Amino acid sequence: MSQIEDARDDDAAVDDIVPVPYSSEEIERIAEALVFASAEPVSEAFLAERLPRGEDIQAVMQRLAGIYASRGVNLVKVADRWAFRTAADLSFVIRKDDSDVKKLSRAALEVLAIIAYHQPVTRAEIEDIRGVQTSRGTLDVLMEAGWVRFRGRRRSPGRPVTLGTTGDFLDHFGLEELRDLPGLEELKGAGLLSGRIPSGFSVPVPGGEDELSDEEDPITQLDLEELGLLPPTGDGDG
Repeated sequence: MSQIEDARDDDAAVDDIVPVPYSSEEIERIAEALVFASAEPVSEAFLAERLPRGEDIQAVMQRLAGIYASRGVNLVKVADRWAFRTAADLSFVIRKDDSDVKKLSRAALEVLAIIAYHQPVTRAEIEDIRGVQTSRGTLDVLMEAGWVRFRGRRRSPGRPVTLGTTGDFLDHFGLEELRDLPGLEELKGAGLLSGRIPSGFSVPVPGGEDELSDEEDPITQLDLEELGLLPPTGDGDG
């Protein structure tokens, strides 16, 4: 009887070690379900934790993206995350109430463009590029939209706060990364730049996504309090 029990134990141990085989179609279905069920774009790390160990996540997602490329809903990559989005050529059929659409002022669009292309950038640098002062209300609108964030503190006198764009900015404008922002020729072709462009004019190439540059320090709890984003943590009277 002990030999039979030992054999059963060996079989159970084998079952614990050998992974359950999944076909490529099944793996794609699992990944598809994970992205579809999430209210936010899904990271590849999240998918790797839930798919069979050693699976090439990028290859799986690229195959899925190819399947959805010609459909009404596309699987798109935003930064390092994946999400389903309405096909760009069908966006006109998705109607929203006018109250849900927040139109940005020209000043806000200018500031957003400067932050997108020049980040990390300080408020003083934005004003220097625009040639006019930037109101706090303009930045508030961009932050409330979730498109602009405080990045860090510049390692310079006064330690000014640096600004950058967010993942929501990329998602809203259908960009995988900042380097997908239109360049000079694309802006000309879209009629967004006049034909009388000064000689030597160039469109800057945006930097990294989330990583702080060598000239930035991370924002601390005290910094957030100074910026009015958190209540002070000092001792109260009571």
